[in-house]
Amino acid sequence: MEKLNFLQMLKKGSKLYSILTGTCPKCQNESMYLDKNPFHLMNTLKMHENCSHCGLKYQIEPSFFYGAMYVSYGLNVALGIAAFIISYVILNSSLKTAFIAIIASLVILYPYVLRGSRNIYINMFVSYDPNFKK
Repeated sequence: MEKLNFLQMLKKGSKLYSILTGTCPKCQNESMYLDKNPFHLMNTLKMHENCSHCGLKYQIEPSFFYGAMYVSYGLNVALGIAAFIISYVILNSSLKTAFIAIIASLVILYPYVLRGSRNIYINMFVSYDPNFKK
């Protein structure tokens, strides 16, 4: 029964769906980003101005996504703790190796953290509207 609830959270209409896919939080029909590949580093944060389906303006106010820095900080701390636990506790590596694992994971996953923090932040303020018609 709980597995069914988790799968429901991944379907269109949930905040988790919008966060994981990077789609418009209001209609979830279009990617917010110009380039879907976050590893194209020059385009990682380049976004459409508005959703072409529902017209939602992504930058709700000037400097809106500065608040995503706080979300990014939290994601990076969680990622660093996870890397430490996996490296030092589970794999029984040295502290030096654990530190290298933390730095490597933060550098490699940096584009995902950037986009993920923006996705989480905008979903804090905009909710899915299944009845919205353009």
